[in-house]
Amino acid sequence: AMCNGTVALEIAIRALGLQGEVIIPSLTFIATAHALQWQEIRPVFCDIDPESCTIETSRIEELITPLTTGIIGVHLWARPCDTDALQNIAEKHQLSLIFDAAHALGVTSGGKMIGGFGDAEVFSFHATKFINSFEGGAVTTNNTELADRIRLMKNFGFSGYDNVVYIGTNGKMPEVSAAMGLTSLESMDEFIGINHRNYLAYRDGLEGIPGIRLLPYSEKERTNYQYIVVLLDEEIAGIGRDKMIEILHKENVIARRYFYPGCHRMEPYRSRQPQAGLVLPETESLVRKIIVLPTGTDINMESISEITDIIRCAIDHADELTDFLADR
Repeated sequence: AMCNGTVALEIAIRALGLQGEVIIPSLTFIATAHALQWQEIRPVFCDIDPESCTIETSRIEELITPLTTGIIGVHLWARPCDTDALQNIAEKHQLSLIFDAAHALGVTSGGKMIGGFGDAEVFSFHATKFINSFEGGAVTTNNTELADRIRLMKNFGFSGYDNVVYIGTNGKMPEVSAAMGLTSLESMDEFIGINHRNYLAYRDGLEGIPGIRLLPYSEKERTNYQYIVVLLDEEIAGIGRDKMIEILHKENVIARRYFYPGCHRMEPYRSRQPQAGLVLPETESLVRKIIVLPTGTDINMESISEITDIIRCAIDHADELTDFLADR
């Protein structure tokens, strides 16, 4: 357990001895890239599969160079990466493999629970996650030697009382956060049930709205249903994603543009890799369509019905709304 998911990722990267270049998707929270760059490791951005929205495994090998030391796959919105394909590529090229599993607690891939893939997987227990410890994170690994190294690194390198044997930092989870995390775990099944109920309500409420597609969860896997992700096709809907977000915000609906505009368009990556977008067509397309809608224990069926009605109304009256918003 760690003080947060970013520190957990940084420590996992350092414990594995990554350096040079590491391949990651650009469609992820900026911490995935920063955890590398903070340690002077260059993130190399790979495009995504448009259906799963996770790293496109068929594009990875063309990005491998003599400087490549690892791959970080991101399980996005509780939808797992192609773990088998990534493992095969990592083994073939003798690369370390980490999974950013911040969204994926309680999720399976191929029937196996996320947490046991690659060299290590990293979780977040931030307040936005369905299991939270106010703030926190964790690293899981099946490698005993790596686990021992990570335990030393997160606690200043202490091995027993007054005995420092390794370079480390203060990555420990505070006790109050641990207590909150344990309390959240006690309600894990309840939270998943509520999220599933909300997902089904959104699915029914959004059905048939032109230009709106709700990303589905696999019926073959376990999931936490934590993210209600909608893709808006402007050509069909008659209204752009950003205008829809503006309308929702005016109606006090806190919708988000995850993860706009992509890590490659944020600093320092935008300046250091200005042409990155040319090899990320699926990422560039998707970040202009994504809307993530509210869910969780504070959302009820009436609220979900109101939200889907707002979206339906906005698209039904797209022409009038566009003119109205332009005049304000």
